[in-house]
Amino acid sequence: MGIAERKEREKEDVRRKILEAAHDLFETHGYQNVTMRAVADAIEYSPTTIYHHFENKDALVEALCFADFEKLSAAMNDQPLPQDPVDRIRALGRAYSAFGIANPNQYRFMFMTAGDWKKHVNEGDTPPAQSYAFLRQAVVEAMDQGFFEKADVDLVSQILWSGIHGVVSLLVTFKPDQFPQVPPRPRLVEASMEATLRGFLAGRKEK
Repeated sequence: MGIAERKEREKEDVRRKILEAAHDLFETHGYQNVTMRAVADAIEYSPTTIYHHFENKDALVEALCFADFEKLSAAMNDQPLPQDPVDRIRALGRAYSAFGIANPNQYRFMFMTAGDWKKHVNEGDTPPAQSYAFLRQAVVEAMDQGFFEKADVDLVSQILWSGIHGVVSLLVTFKPDQFPQVPPRPRLVEASMEATLRGFLAGRKEK
C-alpha cells in the first residue's frame, strides 16, 4: 500500500469515527445539546481535527442525515419491487414504516428534527431526494397507467408520504399504553395506507 493510499484510508477511518461518535451523542443528548468539542472529546481528537473533515456542525449533521437516508433507500429496495405501481407504493410504504419503527432514533432525526442542516436536501441527487423519487416515480406510473386519476404528482406523493409518516411518527413517539383509550390497533400502518390509496384509485377496486 502506497503512502497516499494509506493516508486516504486513515482519513476515512477518522471520518467514520467522527460520524459514529456524533450519531451516538445526538441519540443520547439530542442534536441541539451536542457540540463539536463534545464529538472531538468522544473520540479523543482535537476539535481542529473535526473541522478538517466537516466545516461546521450543520455539515456534520447533514452527513449523518444523508447516511441514514441511504440506509432507508437500501431498505426500500431490499427486495425486488412490484411492476404494478400501486403494489409498488404499498411495498415502499411497508418498507418505509418498517425502517422507521425498527430505527426510531434515526427516524426522528431524519424526519422530526428541524435545523439549517436540511437546507441542502434537495440540491442535486442527494439521498433524501433519491428516497422520495422512488415514491414519486410510482405515482407517475400509476397515473400514466390509469390506476390514479391525473393530478398534481407531487401533491399526491406528499399526501401518500404524509399518511404513512403520520402513523410511523406516532408509533415511534408514544408507547402503546400512551395511545388514547387503547394501544395502536393491529394493522394500523396497513389500514392507514389503504385508506389513503383508496382516495386516489381511479374507479378500480382495491386489492
